[in-house]
Amino acid sequence: MSRLLLIGAGGVARVAAYKCVQNSDVFQEMCIASRTIEKCEELKAELDGKGTDISTAQVDADDVDQLVELINDYKPDLVLHLALPYQNLSIMDACLATGTDYIDTANYEPRDTAKFEYKWQWAYHDRFKDAGITAILGSGFDPGVTGVFSAYAAKHHFDEINYIDILDCNGGDHGYPFATNFNPEINIREVSAKGRYWENGKFIETEPMEIKRIYDFEEVGQRDMYLLYHEELESLAKFMPGIQRIRFFMTFGESYLTHLKCLENVGMTSIEPIEFEGEQIVPLQFLKAVLPDPSSLGPRTVGKTNIGVIFQGVKDGQEKVYRLYNICDHQTAYKETGAQAVSYTTGVPAMIGSKMILQGLWKKPGVFNVEQMDPDPFMHDLNKNGLPWIEDFEPVLVD
Repeated sequence: MSRLLLIGAGGVARVAAYKCVQNSDVFQEMCIASRTIEKCEELKAELDGKGTDISTAQVDADDVDQLVELINDYKPDLVLHLALPYQNLSIMDACLATGTDYIDTANYEPRDTAKFEYKWQWAYHDRFKDAGITAILGSGFDPGVTGVFSAYAAKHHFDEINYIDILDCNGGDHGYPFATNFNPEINIREVSAKGRYWENGKFIETEPMEIKRIYDFEEVGQRDMYLLYHEELESLAKFMPGIQRIRFFMTFGESYLTHLKCLENVGMTSIEPIEFEGEQIVPLQFLKAVLPDPSSLGPRTVGKTNIGVIFQGVKDGQEKVYRLYNICDHQTAYKETGAQAVSYTTGVPAMIGSKMILQGLWKKPGVFNVEQMDPDPFMHDLNKNGLPWIEDFEPVLVD
């Protein structure tokens, strides 16, 4: 019997919980825990009687003592962290204290600094190794599937990969003038930060949205995309030998960028506290409170996502190009899980990564990124669980 503790109750957690129940031969028992117990109970009510024995708990994921108490009480085989990236370290501390395996979908980010990187979590490697427990970092789509795609390409299609371009296209339309498809605070911090890409052994910094390219995405169409910094650039640069350049591009419409620029200009994207009527508030947190809840976008979002990776390298002495990508339909995802495709494309890989650990396929003491593990069983499960991948042996390259 395997027992999962799922921390979080937002859109990604909803998808992961649905997918765990669909794989109840592995996920026989699951506790859904969050600061907001009502969301956990609602999800449990939807999933009860479908194969997995589900319970709920209230927990503050910032509080290590509360987490330790919950883990000791429930005794899970694995903690799946789908709350906020601010809470990665507290949950890892609780897993260390209880000897429990850990997995997440995004790297740690301090609340008071718009900076995300792996150094804080990589620093746990020796402690997890000494404790004989596993931590898998970044098992979403990007990061996550993009790393698994890279490991798969390296294993099966290249002797050496030199160039990687990750292209993230959301062709969905939710009908609002401005809204974010995942946590607004995290999304806006990420998009408004300076861009960075890896080239010739170092990161090169760019201004936000400085570099623009146009790409024609299958089943979505031609879209403007912009170079951003994304965390998998750091781990792929570290763990993929032979890399000369890695870039990450994400698509944005003009309406989104216009609204974001206006909000930046009036200070609403700032994370520096200000005083308002005698109270300290963070403008970005206030903005989050007035924007549409991403979990409410499912029923009104139409269109598709197209996310993938273009590889350039060498095989048998010859130059080779190769692309792996997935297309996900927002309404198909919503009809299955009650969440739109952005949550779906993160929640499904979170479940698969958890499955890899519980089945012993990715069980290894220490802290690891997904591209360090065997990609084949994960790739097999993507096809089985709603995110089939497509190969392109003559992809259009990004200049």
